[in-house]
Amino acid sequence: MSSRIVSVETFPVSYPVTGRFRFFAGKGTPRRETIVVKIADDAGHVGWGQSVPSPTWSYETIDTVRTTIDRHLGPALVGIDPFDEPAIRRVLDRTIAPSFSTGQPICKAGIDLALYDLAGRARNSTANDRWNRAGNSHVTLSWTLDPGSLDDIPELIAEAHARGFRHFNAKVGPDPEFDVAMCREVRRIAPEAFLWVDANGGYEVEQALALAPRLADLGVAAFEQPLRPNRLSGFKRLMEQGALPILMDEPIITRTDLEEFHRLGLLDGVAMKVSRCGGLSEAVRIMEYVEAEGLLFFASGLTDPDLSFAASLLLFGAYRLERPAALNGPQFLSGSILSRPIEVTGDQARVPTGMGLGVVVDENKLTSME
Repeated sequence: MSSRIVSVETFPVSYPVTGRFRFFAGKGTPRRETIVVKIADDAGHVGWGQSVPSPTWSYETIDTVRTTIDRHLGPALVGIDPFDEPAIRRVLDRTIAPSFSTGQPICKAGIDLALYDLAGRARNSTANDRWNRAGNSHVTLSWTLDPGSLDDIPELIAEAHARGFRHFNAKVGPDPEFDVAMCREVRRIAPEAFLWVDANGGYEVEQALALAPRLADLGVAAFEQPLRPNRLSGFKRLMEQGALPILMDEPIITRTDLEEFHRLGLLDGVAMKVSRCGGLSEAVRIMEYVEAEGLLFFASGLTDPDLSFAASLLLFGAYRLERPAALNGPQFLSGSILSRPIEVTGDQARVPTGMGLGVVVDENKLTSME
């Protein structure tokens, strides 16, 4: 099958945020801003994707994503065969060059998802068809805890339980004493819950080394991104300590990144984010390495709505994620641009089963949420 890309369009879509979450804190009513990408080819096929920048988490913003696609990546893709993945990758990397790793991966994820969706619809294939995998039909979600004070924790857990959530991922750093007290309180109220912590690089090396055994004593399952991405010797020391499994998140953008960090003995596993690594194409390559090497497979996202959420569910379902996924879009976001929003019942998210990304965009809803 061969065709040519004729248009790449972008649409700003903003979702209301409910509840407290540090990455969307600020003045006024918080919103989760995204860019929806629509790609069409000369055979009449259309695909939809979504970029989910978060400037409090990475250097990418809603403005950089849109201008990069509109002025650079989109024009460079026009005339390219949408089914030629190596050619697409060369064009994307030539137009916005890599730095340490892929340049502007969150931006490129929107394009990758749109091309994945287009190819699936053109070939009448689902994710399981394309990857030749018989995956899980549902993904279990965890509830993100990011309390402003210890007094907030019982109410947050009660809300989670009322909505059918049983497991928790906690945002930690930079205060170790607060974080230990928080995890102790979670264990008191929900002793059977699966619990892991994510510092988003918020600790210094000595803090993390002192904290890891204390978290292990509380039954925490893993320590995600305890240090900033460039503190590689610190990751080595945490691995040598062996108090908790060490997961990398922010530094793992490509399979090459993972291979190098693994060879250096810096991690036990990965907290996978489809939106962080440039989309499904690279995410699958990363997951192939995770499977082959027997690394721990945890999963999270960037408070993903709609199309980005669908892509995450496809990957985590296909690779039979065993642990609850920190996909907290259903927890914090309202609104949808889909003709039929993704089904989430309690902590069970149904993996889409349609062609491409498995979901359908309602363009009237899209316009109303710009």
